Amino acid sequence: MSNTSTAPAGGPAARSADFTHRQILTVLVGLMMGMFLAALDQTIMATATRTIADDLNGFDLQAWATTAFLITSTISTPLYGKLSDIYGRRPFFLFAIGIFIVGSMLCGLSENMYQLAAFRAIQGIGAGGLMSLALAIIGDIVPPRERAKYQGFFLAVFGTASVIGPILGGFFAGADKILWIDGWRWVFYLNVPIGVAAMIVVAKVLHLPHTRVSHRIDWPGALALITGLVPLLIVAEQGRTWGWDSGRAILCYAIGVIGLVAFIFAERAYKEEALLPLRLFGNRTVAVSSISSTILGMAMFGGLMTVPLYLQIVKGSSATAAGLQMIPFVFGIMSGSILAGQLISRTGRYRIFPIIGSMLMVVALGLFATIDADTPLWRTMLIMVVMGLGLGGNMQPMITAVQNAVSPREIGVATSSVAFFRSMGGTLGTAVFLSVLFNVLPGKIGTSFQSAQATPEFQRALAENPSAAQTLQQATSGGGDLGDTSFLSRLPEVLAHPFKVGFADGIQVVFLMALAVMIIGLVVVFFLPEIPLAQRSAQQQRADADEAEAAAAATETPASSGGAHEDGQQAPDTHHEPEHAK
Repeated sequence: MSNTSTAPAGGPAARSADFTHRQILTVLVGLMMGMFLAALDQTIMATATRTIADDLNGFDLQAWATTAFLITSTISTPLYGKLSDIYGRRPFFLFAIGIFIVGSMLCGLSENMYQLAAFRAIQGIGAGGLMSLALAIIGDIVPPRERAKYQGFFLAVFGTASVIGPILGGFFAGADKILWIDGWRWVFYLNVPIGVAAMIVVAKVLHLPHTRVSHRIDWPGALALITGLVPLLIVAEQGRTWGWDSGRAILCYAIGVIGLVAFIFAERAYKEEALLPLRLFGNRTVAVSSISSTILGMAMFGGLMTVPLYLQIVKGSSATAAGLQMIPFVFGIMSGSILAGQLISRTGRYRIFPIIGSMLMVVALGLFATIDADTPLWRTMLIMVVMGLGLGGNMQPMITAVQNAVSPREIGVATSSVAFFRSMGGTLGTAVFLSVLFNVLPGKIGTSFQSAQATPEFQRALAENPSAAQTLQQATSGGGDLGDTSFLSRLPEVLAHPFKVGFADGIQVVFLMALAVMIIGLVVVFFLPEIPLAQRSAQQQRADADEAEAAAAATETPASSGGAHEDGQQAPDTHHEPEHAK
């Protein structure tokens, strides 16, 4: 395998691997702007999707817009990681921002839901690289021991987007026209100036020395991964509507399994050049982190996606108000991440933080499973803080552990693998938990109304509001269909309360399932090994390796092997590259 360096080893490019704190912060600004695009897009769509679907006359097709984005962003994530390891981060990060801008412009021009779904797929191709490449770039320029401090800024970006996204989405969706353009179209057009500014900043400040390594590109693996994941992601999103045992669902299962089997064979054939080298998962840190990230994604998305529903349906909050009421959760994430980052930097130890974080998430999900229709809002918000602290202490230390455990030349593929498995877990958790929620709601709501009908208060309210009888009959026979819950605001509280009780009881089932999943995650994270954190960044380590190879070549002495990289055998400042990665 031949190496084509962009600069002589040991020359200016190699030495520019040393970044000052000010330079790192400058680069960080560009990375955070790029990540802000992806984070804002997800949160702003949460409050605008229904208005967009109504305006495009495709309310029953709106799920496809989400599915299309999810498919392309999930599949493109490992591609970005692998290709950026070969060709460098900067061009692919700029490409990700650029394709996201193009997709946003096209989404704003959509005339029907089919067009929107297609253009959201283009957006997803860009979004897949924004998160994983930003984390990989930080891994390139910041030593592992200092990395968690800077990665905390990224969670601050997500926290900010989580707060202002629903507000902006509600504002744009509620506006008839803004500058002679439909208000909801600005949900997408807003990305354009932010994306252009991010591209300018990244192009100006992000100059990383890179040594290109000649590799075959694993196109068979990429094609097999697409074949395997696309039908599985589709059935995960649509299975509840189709029926999990319907003919279409079974066809998706079969194609997905065939694709995944073909992917494993392709990865075995390509070995070190594979899209996701199977050898990586022989590293205990990577294996544990991948399993833990999948479980974390299930518990996080599967559990927390019900909190806004609880706030809106049970507590009667608007979509915008529900977004603001999630601020304690955002505060918890930011606080947990910053605290973990500072302590990792001071102590050099990271294993304890995912363990504590998982414990806090277990406690929070257990407490969430106790909330009902009459639980005070302040108590729910306190539980959000605990959940946020757990997530903040879990997510970034896990990325740090993986980046520290692999060869400096594999930072991209290792980082993207964690993001990939977390995304897959989130998709699986959302599909499973939503399916469970909609299956248990009919019984829960029906039982709640049967209990309420025996009370004098309910009978009196029903007699005073005879028109409400038909509305209640439709609501209870529909089993609590969330497609239209606006009738609750038109009912007296005595009549609406049983529906809210039944809905809250259904949500408790989801949280209990998320709790069971998170307990498994807690057990898994105990197997995470503690490897001393390197004191030098991946760029510095690669520059040192290039110098050593150049010196060895000059003296015609064969380059010495770094040996197999084993967990627990790494000195803090000698993070050598394994022979198989050269």
